Amino acid sequence: MKKTISLVIPAYNEEGCIDELFKRLSAVFDSQSNYIFEAIIIENGSTDKTWQKLLKINSIDKRFKIVQLARNFRMDGGITAGLSYVNSDALILMTADLQDTPELIPQLIEKWEEGYENVYAVVTARTGTGLLRRINSQAFYWVAGKLTGQLIPRNASDYRLLDRRVYEQVRLLEERNRFVRGLVAWVGFSSIGVEFVREERFAGESKAHSFGVIELALKGILAHSQIPLLLIPLFGFAMFVTSSLALLGFTLDWLINGVPFAGFGTIVAIALLLLGSLFLFMGILSLYIGSIYEEVKARPNFIVRQTIGDPGQIDNH
Repeated sequence: MKKTISLVIPAYNEEGCIDELFKRLSAVFDSQSNYIFEAIIIENGSTDKTWQKLLKINSIDKRFKIVQLARNFRMDGGITAGLSYVNSDALILMTADLQDTPELIPQLIEKWEEGYENVYAVVTARTGTGLLRRINSQAFYWVAGKLTGQLIPRNASDYRLLDRRVYEQVRLLEERNRFVRGLVAWVGFSSIGVEFVREERFAGESKAHSFGVIELALKGILAHSQIPLLLIPLFGFAMFVTSSLALLGFTLDWLINGVPFAGFGTIVAIALLLLGSLFLFMGILSLYIGSIYEEVKARPNFIVRQTIGDPGQIDNH
């Protein structure tokens, strides 16, 4: 009996990539004859011809199935939607823009067969990516590593293979502020990285704009670290000690030398420093409160409009 592998691929306005994705994935599927594949494409509220092209592909090859969402639920919403349908021995997460090289799939499977349950792709270089985007990525991994105790491996991408035991545990996590990369790392299991060079997107425009990347990074850090909250009392304690020592020094100087306290410039500078710090920490608190607000509303992470091809129904005989 052959093992089954499902691919979950969110696609948002990827009409220029879908045909090439189909061609290259079909070649990989055919070359791995010891496994039975299905590709669950999450049509994530596209406004171009992505949906029409997916319907045509499904009519040609029934291994390619479609879950159409009611609107765009972002990358992690699309992945979460796909997770709800998977019922195979292993799951592969990847993007539809072909930056996640389909030809890497045999290497992911090889590591899985060696016994690893979470095989993630490690980006060693990014082709066609601007300087600002590269700086954002490196800054995220550095900050996230420091604040989460290296929970998320450096340069690990969402492109990965997950054993059934892993994705079933991730599927049980129902939080609304989803950062799937962090959730997978949090559940544990035996993991290993496979290095690859991230290609330039095949066609179309990148959806990973700087503000969106920063927002995703903040979501990941807030969902997996309380260190920003711990900084608030630590800063307050440090300011208390510093101000106490400064007050003691000013008092001794006045008693010994008769020198008055420093002038208004120093006082204003200190007041502005404290005021700026206060608003900074209020901002940190507001981010956590916003996350709590999203959790309390308990809205679903996705809404399915329709499915094509019975995603998740894969015959392993």
